[in-house]
Amino acid sequence: MSANDVPRAGQQPTPTTTVTDAVKDSAFLRACRREPVPHTPVWFMRQAGRSLPEYLKVREGIPMLESCMRPELVTEITLQPVRRHNVDAAIYFSDIVVPLKAIGIDLDIKPGVGPVVEQPIRSRADLARLRDLTPEDVSYVTEAMGMLTRELGATPLIGFAGAPFTLASYLVEGGPSRNHEHTKALMYGDPQLWADLLDRLADITAAFLKVQIEAGASAVQLFDSWVGALSPADYRRSVMPASQKVFEAVSGYGVPRIHFGVGTGELLGLLGEAGADVVGVDWRVPLDEAARRVGPGKALQGNLDPAVLFSTQDAVEAKTDEVLAAAQGLDGHIFNLGHGVLPTTDPDALTRLVEYVHTRTAR
Repeated sequence: MSANDVPRAGQQPTPTTTVTDAVKDSAFLRACRREPVPHTPVWFMRQAGRSLPEYLKVREGIPMLESCMRPELVTEITLQPVRRHNVDAAIYFSDIVVPLKAIGIDLDIKPGVGPVVEQPIRSRADLARLRDLTPEDVSYVTEAMGMLTRELGATPLIGFAGAPFTLASYLVEGGPSRNHEHTKALMYGDPQLWADLLDRLADITAAFLKVQIEAGASAVQLFDSWVGALSPADYRRSVMPASQKVFEAVSGYGVPRIHFGVGTGELLGLLGEAGADVVGVDWRVPLDEAARRVGPGKALQGNLDPAVLFSTQDAVEAKTDEVLAAAQGLDGHIFNLGHGVLPTTDPDALTRLVEYVHTRTAR
């Protein structure tokens, strides 16, 4: 999808973004649009974070959610992996629960646990706590995005948000869950309440992505981290309408939309059908098989196993070659890990990996 695309029939025009021509012509955005590239672009999920000693230093003593609300700190953290690794895109430093915190949900990110919600949402009365998100609620995002786009120059900036299902899972469970028993109980037991909850979260998520795009994000990624817990039938019936609503809400901006989930091998076709331009693939499915499942017209992103980076350089290069071989013939491929960078990953291994992919795929 070109950044100059006209909105589809029936869509309301949306404000133009601040993406420059140099950014539009970057290898990353060209790959998202399935255009020829000078090399396979590379970025990593969680590239700005715990694997970098400079990140640990600037975040020392600052709680996670607070760090997401300090524009200068967000700018520095987002830029760190671009400087160190020479990746082809930056991803905005934040957390998927930031918009929930911004609208007044009582939650915190507890070290070693993750997001914890003080009062889980499990009844219709609880829906009233999920008010609309306004740009003023997240003014720090607009400020940080402006600072970043000035610093990044021709390097694209990826905005992101949590998908409605994953946000709902945190809200209903009250925190991370292995089995999602409360989530599934609500989804199966009160399908209308479930649909209303996801619809409300779709509006909040879309508003959060719009703020980022209007502030300068040149692509956006929707993280559905927990949706791999569902069957294809449950996903299509109970989740896909909300994800479609999010993607449709930002379609008029013309920025590439990426969709990623973990353990979603059986859902890959549906993730694309939900409205993504790029489908992220975890390490469990080779990219050539993923392309078959997704079908034509979509770029793919992925998918080296993050644990491979703990092995020898020879092993990393061999496994990287397997990923690149599986991507041969794809219209668009963005090299990434099959999930986020693990906290104890050697940063130098990431730097070497970027250089290897760039050299190996130079056209």
